[in-house]
Formats: sequence, C-alpha cells, structure tokens
Amino acid sequence: MLLIMLALMCVPAHAQLKMLADERGKPIYIYEGPAVSTAAAKADPAVATPASRATPATSSPASTGRPTTAEELDLIVQKTAEKHRVDPRLVRAVIATESNWNVAAVSQKGAQGLMQLIPETAQQLGVYDAFDPAQNVDGGVRYLSMMLDRYNGDVHKALAAYNAGPGAVDRSGGVPRFRETRNYVRKVTSAYLGGTGLQPRAISAAAPLPIYRAVEADGRVVFRNE
Repeated sequence: MLLIMLALMCVPAHAQLKMLADERGKPIYIYEGPAVSTAAAKADPAVATPASRATPATSSPASTGRPTTAEELDLIVQKTAEKHRVDPRLVRAVIATESNWNVAAVSQKGAQGLMQLIPETAQQLGVYDAFDPAQNVDGGVRYLSMMLDRYNGDVHKALAAYNAGPGAVDRSGGVPRFRETRNYVRKVTSAYLGGTGLQPRAISAAAPLPIYRAVEADGRVVFRNE
C-alpha cells in the first residue's frame, strides 16, 4: 500500500512516504515531497480524465478473487501496451506513479485501480470492473494512446492531459501551469527515463484496503487506508 513518488527529467528526487498514526491509532501515510495543489482537479470540470476529477469514493472495492502474480501483471501490461502501440515502459511509469502497482488503490476523488480511472471515464472506455487489472490497464492504455495521438506523440502533453484533461492542455498550449500536473509529468517522466518503480509487485488474492489521498491545508499529501 502506497502511491506516487519520483522527480523530473534531470536527477530524480526520491520523495518519501512515511507512516504515522493518528489519535485513534489509524495509520496515516504522509508524502514528504513537493506540495501539491488542488488547482488541476478544479480546472477542467467538463473533461473527464482517468487520474483527476471525480466525486469522493463512497465504497471500498470488493476483493476481485483473482490472485495475480507480478509476472502475470507484467504480461498484461506488455501485451496491452503492444496492442495499443504505446511504449510498455511508459505504461509502467504511469502505473508506478498513479497507484504504485496497487490494484485496489482508490483516491479520495474516486479514481480506481492500477491506472486510477475515475468511474465516468472507465464506463466510457468500457471498463466495468476497474479493479480487474486487465480491464483497468486496457482502459488506461487506450486513453493514454488517444492522448498521444491527439498531441502527435508529445509525451509531456499526453501525460498532462491524462492528469488534468485535454481541455486544460489545449487552453495552455502545453503542460498547464498547475503544480499538481507539473509534478505529475515530472514524476512519470523520471520513472520512464530512470526506470524507478517499473517492476510490478506481487498481488495477494484478497484485495488490500483502499488508500484514500487528501491534500492538507499546508500542501502535504496524506494517504489513509480507512
């Protein structure tokens, strides 16, 4: 259980995800890295994207009952990336940044699964079980492929659109000046070029508790698994 971390194209800065306990003894995960703004999540409400907007999640994912080994998951990513003509290494970098290979990851805004698809976008992509690795990866890679086609192979713009929506990218003429989106593009690019976090982790038969992400007033990113 964890989520996101890395840096930019030059030298990757490895942030830390530190576990603390609140007053009730519940584990809290603090992301010790650059402060993240919520501007991107509010900037383009008309455009649904996998990694950004959605209403808060109201339920936890049920166990899929589909134990998946790291090898099986890697094969899913490889075949799906080849099918949609996307570099498998880029897909792995997106997954590492979005969910750190947690098939049951759920963000505070309701984004689900390996590639953090919001429910509305998942339905549009024909993904009816976002916690099924094969469905989630297929939907996320198809969306990423659409963004790469839209921006003529410009990886930075495609990643920004995956995070903030193509409308925001079109209006900005490039990567929007949202701190969250710029940090996201840096993290994925760093993983893509540096190879950090690109190997899947083993997945247990029972899906772990979902992790909920929130941004505190001081800019800290907090992850809760309750």
